[in-house]
Amino acid sequence: MKFLYDNFFVIIFIANMLLSLIIVFRERKQTAQTWSWLLVLMFIPVLGFILYIFLGRGISKDKIFDMKMQAKIGMNAEIQAEKQSLLRGLFPHPPTGEVESKQLIYMLTVFESSLYTTNNEVLLYTDGREKFDGLIADIRQATDHIHMEYYIYRGDTLGKEIRQELINAVKRGVKVRLLLDAWGSTQVNMKFFEELKKIGGEIAFFFPLFVPYLNPRINYRNHRKIVVIDGKIGYTGGFNVGNEYLGEVKKFGYWRDNHLRISGEAVYSLQNRFLMDWNSQHRKELSYDSAYFPPIDSAGKKAVQVVTSGPDSEHEQIKMTYLKMISIAKKEILIQTPYYIPDASIHEALKLALLSGVKVRMQIPNKPDHMLVYWATYSFSAELLKYGAIIETYEHGFIHAKTMIIDGGVVSVGSANIDVRSFRLDFEVNTIIYDQEFSEEVRDAFYEDSKVSELLTEEKYRNRGVFIKLKEGLARLISPLL
Repeated sequence: MKFLYDNFFVIIFIANMLLSLIIVFRERKQTAQTWSWLLVLMFIPVLGFILYIFLGRGISKDKIFDMKMQAKIGMNAEIQAEKQSLLRGLFPHPPTGEVESKQLIYMLTVFESSLYTTNNEVLLYTDGREKFDGLIADIRQATDHIHMEYYIYRGDTLGKEIRQELINAVKRGVKVRLLLDAWGSTQVNMKFFEELKKIGGEIAFFFPLFVPYLNPRINYRNHRKIVVIDGKIGYTGGFNVGNEYLGEVKKFGYWRDNHLRISGEAVYSLQNRFLMDWNSQHRKELSYDSAYFPPIDSAGKKAVQVVTSGPDSEHEQIKMTYLKMISIAKKEILIQTPYYIPDASIHEALKLALLSGVKVRMQIPNKPDHMLVYWATYSFSAELLKYGAIIETYEHGFIHAKTMIIDGGVVSVGSANIDVRSFRLDFEVNTIIYDQEFSEEVRDAFYEDSKVSELLTEEKYRNRGVFIKLKEGLARLISPLL
């Protein structure tokens, strides 16, 4: 007994290290992440182990999504037919100008089971008030169901406005289902939605917290933004529900984002994703219903694929999509991202593109919403300057758009940042549009943003203060954990 008492901390330390090594190596993380966690566990053994339990543990797709449900909730037959066509060499030819998109479509269809559709109308929103006005108008026209999924839902003026619209919809006989990320939506709870729930609305939280801000899966967040109305209209992109997204929070000023309204068969993919996410968190699973996948009479002609990824994914699908877009670009890559904390593959791919004569232009915020993330973004993006990249800081407010445009022919708009968290830890959804006309519209919006942005030059970056250099160094050191 005396031996145990005298050597208590030594025993705790050894046990902590053994358990930590087993867990870290069993998870098969990326090398940088593994070493980062080993350093944390070594220098703060007991606290480090607790942090690892909450922030570092891997996650199994078998524990989240019943992948067998894929066939039960639509699209399985259509995807298989598309795969067979591509494998036989029957490739579509969307109007993408000079962009050769065949390989990208093949990858997303054959290996990622992303439905390729060509009858879509796509509307771009860059302003929060306009986006929510459009969404509210569509909610008021709903007749069968509204499926809504957001990362952040605040209990402020906009949150109450959307809540009232959902209540009104239920009173008209519309079935409303609302899925919110528990971490991102800590400002609201079941009491906030009490009236909606009482009259028949259904609300669920993704990875619900045992107590506020405490959950072993707290590091894995549903970052997706999806709304499906009557199975015919879909919304997806970067706007969450909160007053800041209307530009009404002084800290951020005007909120610049990209969001899509889609009418066409690409909505089936958004519906499928919502149903999968809903079933993962709800005991009353939803199965296939023809009302969820109705015939869609659309005059649209835009080709679209929806790609999703998360910590349950095997291929980091959205990262692979970004990499493929970078690799097939011949002239120009335009990027908007609030966070640029890439892994080595993305960073090197952009350097290679620059060295090959492809113009790379990137817009990042001029102010932080998360301090360490901001300084890591500033440092990694500035590193591209010496390769010839044009880096701009958005000065008109806060830029939150997650956009990539290649050669004015293919564009990605979605929820995924260009950072390790979006690639490996968060559940994300991006939409790929193969259309030169729409890509030019997004490109024009990008260059309008350039008019209210400042160039980050090598000279300006070299002259940054010592304190900024220290913050950058710390941010880069822990970037695999951000």
